[in-house]
Amino acid sequence: MKEQIGIDRLTGLIAFARAGSLGSYTAAARSLSVSPSAVSKSIQRLEKQLGVSLFARTTRSLTLTAEGRDLHERALKLLHDAEEIEQAAKAARTEPAGTLRIAASLPIGLHIIAPALPGFRKLHPKVNIDLRLSDQMVDLVDGGFDLAVRIGDLSDSRLLSRRLLPYRLCCYASPEYLAGHSPPTHPDELDGHETVSLRYQSSGQLFRWPFLVGDREVEIVPSSRIIVDTSEAVLATIAAGAGIGMATSFMASAWVSRGALVPVLADHTVERHNITALWPESRRSNPAVRAFINTLLELSWAI
Repeated sequence: MKEQIGIDRLTGLIAFARAGSLGSYTAAARSLSVSPSAVSKSIQRLEKQLGVSLFARTTRSLTLTAEGRDLHERALKLLHDAEEIEQAAKAARTEPAGTLRIAASLPIGLHIIAPALPGFRKLHPKVNIDLRLSDQMVDLVDGGFDLAVRIGDLSDSRLLSRRLLPYRLCCYASPEYLAGHSPPTHPDELDGHETVSLRYQSSGQLFRWPFLVGDREVEIVPSSRIIVDTSEAVLATIAAGAGIGMATSFMASAWVSRGALVPVLADHTVERHNITALWPESRRSNPAVRAFINTLLELSWAI
């Protein structure tokens, strides 16, 4: 007669699946909304029950043992099955409810998602929001996220997706800077101006400024004396009068509205349509996910 699996072992298997995917007890605990010590104790109990070591632990890393690798895929399937049961139960409710776990980059989170949350919560007060902001790409499935909003090309074919609001890439400068400098009328004239450029943290490469010139798009890399590694820093620096910088319209709109920045080279701006909402197949029928995507779609007119 087979031994029936207990709740403690199920809990340990779920903790093991998440920790193995995310590489740390702390990350697993955050995704499961429990403490790191709870994850650690659950996995230790599981190892004792199974009679094997699942992780090789050091002070800086957590890696799967050979036995752990063999069991991890099976534990992941158990975790995904449990999540699908949870999502099916949520879908049975007509009213959005529960916790909606959202992943996004810092600019998207600050300028698109966060401003939309108060209105969404008024419409759906039974939904709690758990918003995680990071410029590192997260795995929605293994990380236990319900939804992500990303900018750029898509690479994960396991996810469902919906294109969201278009935006513009435009140059901006402060009124104070423009009071002392003639605004450029063509991208070639940027050589005669102070500029602030962005360096990507992930690659170390400089952002190439795109412009529409006639019927074609061209890219330039200005010889900037100031280079920063976040888009927010570009905006803050040019708003302080450092020169001309390029930013997305959804990030710059608040600065423009309060008069801190003015569009420059507006006739040469380019438009992009690569902000996308993504969600796992298991969240297809989740009422909260559907409701939040609808909220994001309604924002497109404002950007």
